[in-house]
Amino acid sequence: MSASESSLLQSWQHNAQSWIEAIRTGTLESRINVTDQAILLAVLSLQPERVLDLGCGEGWLLRALAERGIEAVGVDGGATLVEAARAAGSSPVHLASYESLAQATVDIGRNYDLICANFALLHQDIIPLLTAMNALLAPGGTLVIQTLHPWAAAAGNYQDGWREETFAGFRGQWQPMPWYFRTLSSWLKALDMAGYRLAGLQEPQHPQSSAPQSLLLVAEPQG
Repeated sequence: MSASESSLLQSWQHNAQSWIEAIRTGTLESRINVTDQAILLAVLSLQPERVLDLGCGEGWLLRALAERGIEAVGVDGGATLVEAARAAGSSPVHLASYESLAQATVDIGRNYDLICANFALLHQDIIPLLTAMNALLAPGGTLVIQTLHPWAAAAGNYQDGWREETFAGFRGQWQPMPWYFRTLSSWLKALDMAGYRLAGLQEPQHPQSSAPQSLLLVAEPQG
């Protein structure tokens, strides 16, 4: 594991409680106004009966899907986040690292109609993980990814590489978090190498400024 990958994991462990409070108090404007609704509508539009939320965090999407009669299973590598999801009524929620998922050394179920990753793919080498998720999809299943919009997040440096989120302006005690930026072509290449083909692409926009708030990719297994 690289130093950046290790720092990414450490920052999530440190920031977990502050993140839970930020999500549950609605302090993240882009999520409240745009991206939460975007991922929920994207999932619902595909009418899945059984969903795996990869990197489920404190479980808000699991609860939203369950309220709509969808069987929703969560998995996350952060113990504090998993405990919070379980305590809020999300079930089942598995505690497992991305490394163990990529190596298929843990059982989190299979034959999912849909697997979603909502701002949950922040590390560099995502191809082994996406490949492993491919194997957990039911025939005709779909992968839905929502991530930072490359154009909006590039800040004038449009090339793959590690960046840092400082959480400036956020309430609470936050540790800076490294995350891996990838261009649109890099995202598409990763999907292809993991055995998917692109089936849809959305760019959810801010209702006032029209600035893109995220990139939403819908992919299906090749063949």
